[in-house]
Amino acid sequence: MQHTKREQTIALAGVFQAASLVEQIATRGMTNSAAIESSIESLFRFDVDSVESVFGNLAGVNTGLRVLSEQSGALSNDRNIDVTKYAIAMIALEKKLSANPEMLEQITDGLNEVQKSMEFFSLMHENVFAKIGALYKNTISTLQPQIVVQGERIHLSNDSNTNKVRSLLLAGIRAAVLWRQCGGTRWQILLSRKKYHEECKHLLAEL
Repeated sequence: MQHTKREQTIALAGVFQAASLVEQIATRGMTNSAAIESSIESLFRFDVDSVESVFGNLAGVNTGLRVLSEQSGALSNDRNIDVTKYAIAMIALEKKLSANPEMLEQITDGLNEVQKSMEFFSLMHENVFAKIGALYKNTISTLQPQIVVQGERIHLSNDSNTNKVRSLLLAGIRAAVLWRQCGGTRWQILLSRKKYHEECKHLLAEL
């Protein structure tokens, strides 16, 4: 994969897309189903030739590009702190996951099993979210520090929402893998905000 700012921005937008969707489910109980589908699909695209194709196309990360643009271009008081917190946490967990080959293999095997079940259930079926959610709980959730999602109890106590949140967190970590492969580092989130903001504007103009 090319280590260009374009590819890096698309991958980071995938992280922020997952983070934003998690925040919306936790606080509102609902979010954009098309964006969820694009993020979840990325978990099953193992062999691709570009970051963009992980999300199907550029439109698949449209929500993430808008969120990343807003978060990187806004004044600190105007940013959604929870979205940024979730994104940073997913990037931190990805680093720990990359150092744990046994868990990586467990996740890969688990996703392959989920993919087999999609012969009977659609990608957005509750059973699929339940399987991905259980995979996250049995793997990523054992790493420290855990991601603590803040929101309304009525939404977070709903099993369907919990499974979607866990599935999206896994998708965000998948995007963090891509971002790191493209040369992304945690320092760049702080030091290259303007560059990411500008690249998001260019990418959104293509949609």
